[in-house]
Amino acid sequence: MRLILALLLSIPLISCNKDTNSYKLEGDAIGFEDGTEMYVYTLENKQPKLLDTIVINEGKFSATYPNSENTSLNFLRLNEVQGSVLFFPENVDMQATIYKDSIRASRVMGGKQNEAYSDFVNKMTAFNKRKQENMERFRAAREMNDTATVAEIQSQNLNIVAEETEYKKEFLNNNLNSLFAAMLISEMTGRKELTPAEASAYIEKMDAKVASTEMVQDLKTNLEAMKKAEVGSLAPNFSAPTPTGEMMSLKDALGKYTIIDFWASWCRPCRIENPNVVKVYNKYHDKGLNIISVSLDKAEQKDKWLQAIKDDQMDWYHVSNLQFWQDPIAQQYSVRSIPATFLLDENGVIIDKNLRGAALEAKIATLFAGE
Repeated sequence: MRLILALLLSIPLISCNKDTNSYKLEGDAIGFEDGTEMYVYTLENKQPKLLDTIVINEGKFSATYPNSENTSLNFLRLNEVQGSVLFFPENVDMQATIYKDSIRASRVMGGKQNEAYSDFVNKMTAFNKRKQENMERFRAAREMNDTATVAEIQSQNLNIVAEETEYKKEFLNNNLNSLFAAMLISEMTGRKELTPAEASAYIEKMDAKVASTEMVQDLKTNLEAMKKAEVGSLAPNFSAPTPTGEMMSLKDALGKYTIIDFWASWCRPCRIENPNVVKVYNKYHDKGLNIISVSLDKAEQKDKWLQAIKDDQMDWYHVSNLQFWQDPIAQQYSVRSIPATFLLDENGVIIDKNLRGAALEAKIATLFAGE
């Protein structure tokens, strides 16, 4: 009886001693040797900042951290594996499972944001599995010249992509007040799954705590820049050196219609597309079509840039800062992949984007119809 009474009396004492000003990160590290170090990082000023080093022993690890009112994104890294394991501290205890042979399957659980992020990753994994299975069927059907099955699989893939996009939008609606939502909005905008206006509408619904983070503020700045290069907007003016070193501006290149063409000599899809652009230019230049190409070549690639212009017979305006992806014009137009094109009217207003091949020729033919 005395022993039971002592145990009962000890329960509130243990509860009172629980540190409510901290949270634990602990879990299993499967496949790692004793003494392996796991590094805990956060992001500060857009750069990884090391917070802690945890040593793995007997497949386990544990650490305690002070609670914080800040909304942050943290991640785990280990020297033995490539990749990171994201997690979102929410001042609650977290349980992690880290697999040496599958960092992508590793998870940190605990708190609403981590639960939602885990659900999202699992759903994306399922979508990717379906797409991979379809890809294998597609290859087999193509080898057998089974055109009916090929068409059916292509239609199924379009449906899967549409379903995936709708799931992402539903996820945003249900989990908007998280840093991962900001990351997802950024990715979807880059993939053209959201327009800058749609992305901004999501951000406007975020609570003040999340909206005030550096990540969301940077995203808002990027979205505002993207809106300036959207259809219906006046194309931002720019100036850059020509192949002979003179400065040339967009305004100098404007015709009745003008194509801004982002490309590079090293970009194979660009080089494949160039003959289509040359064909359209040769057919419609005398009627008022101008082109100004902006190259994303590097400084040490200037000779290759000039040779590619000559080889591909690109007999129109050319400029480049020779700064690769850091090119200020590409950043001004939020160009994240090439080839990328912007079609302008005589006033410099963007009337279409990213037209290629037959679509480009058809659009230009329509504009010059009857002339």
